[in-house]
Amino acid sequence: MCAWSDSITPQPALHGTSGELVSVRIAVEPRLLESLLEALAEVSFPVNPEIYHQAVVVCVSAGGRRESKPVTLVEFPAYRDGLAEVRNALETHGLDPDAIQVRSMLSEIQDGPKRGDVPWLLWGPAAG
Repeated sequence: MCAWSDSITPQPALHGTSGELVSVRIAVEPRLLESLLEALAEVSFPVNPEIYHQAVVVCVSAGGRRESKPVTLVEFPAYRDGLAEVRNALETHGLDPDAIQVRSMLSEIQDGPKRGDVPWLLWGPAAG
């Protein structure tokens, strides 16, 4: 007798009672790092951030023009159900809740190691 069933849809491997485990990235101007860390200290779950002080965000305009700007990048794992709380904490501290970039932790792991000397993000379209 076989205990396996083809009708069961597999769920993501990194999934818990609070939803999918994700990688959260928040880019802020370097002068706003302290405010960001204070905001993250107020969420109800532990945040163990990895901080990149010399990151770069590349904004791409609708016409394809690229503009880079230096930022401080903060990354940490979280469960998807906690993202609203992170956004609220950012907003409470006067930070942009849309500065959050979320990616599946499983995808993050499968993509392999990053170049530690060049942390950057590619966002589009550029504001303005």
